[in-house]
Amino acid sequence: METERASPRFSDIDRWEPGDILDALIESQMAAVAAVRPALPAIERAAAAMQARLAADGRLIYVGAGTSGRLAVQDGAELIPTFNWPADRLLLLMAGGKDALLRSAEGAEDEIDQAARLVRQNQIGAADVVIAVAASGTTPFTVSCMREAKRRGALAIGIANNDEADCPIWLDTGPEPIAGSTRMKAGTAQRVALNLLSTLVMIRLGRVHEGLMVDVQAINAKLVRRSENILRRLSGRGEEELRDALQRAGGNLKKAMLILQGCTPDEAAALLEQAGGRLRTALRLAGSASEIASEMPTVDGDIASAVPDKVEGN
Repeated sequence: METERASPRFSDIDRWEPGDILDALIESQMAAVAAVRPALPAIERAAAAMQARLAADGRLIYVGAGTSGRLAVQDGAELIPTFNWPADRLLLLMAGGKDALLRSAEGAEDEIDQAARLVRQNQIGAADVVIAVAASGTTPFTVSCMREAKRRGALAIGIANNDEADCPIWLDTGPEPIAGSTRMKAGTAQRVALNLLSTLVMIRLGRVHEGLMVDVQAINAKLVRRSENILRRLSGRGEEELRDALQRAGGNLKKAMLILQGCTPDEAAALLEQAGGRLRTALRLAGSASEIASEMPTVDGDIASAVPDKVEGN
């Protein structure tokens, strides 16, 4: 990585006109985003490898130090409100701990023993996925965490790259406009790569339906309105029906959508479990069950119903 190398182009940037500085900086930011495109195949491979473990209740663990660590923590934290990722299946390991999120703790990145200890203390193992983020690819804390986690069987994803990672994602952003300031080009590329990776994984896990955040939980007024708007778009139902379904579903949008199709809350929960959390599959199952029920004879005036006990595909 060349983040520490001074670029002759910017050697007198402090003498430039403000407008020229901004032009150069925005150009460098655009170049940083462009640097992610060659890494798209690697991001796709990493997402596929992550899916199997996370679909089976594995934990998602972000590791980093300094700017890279703060970017990693931000990406992880956003998964909870956006995709309702379970908080108990998210682990954020930052060199220097929580204090380093607000103030520099540069010495903490060299704490190799502490890094390995954190992995052991949190019992990271074969079910888990570790995303290690480092602009240089050599940060001691981050590499130590990744090595220990991999030794214990975890899947290791490396951003910006370390050859020891199971799935390395290389981001070649070159020298910074201000030498060594990885909050700039390298940070932008890391942020984009993390966003792409985590979003693709969440889509593959069924937490997006028709481009909508169907796993969002209606836990405050804003999110209730958002859930109602999503349900309205998916179902075309009226305000009263939407609110009643959400209430019966305990704020769970996917369950509410199935309730609007005629399921009870318990039936909706069972269908979603059978469908691996994928709303599209659960809706198909609900439709199949309704068709089967309509074709079966009545028993004591009731319609016998059945739900297929095996799901094929998504």
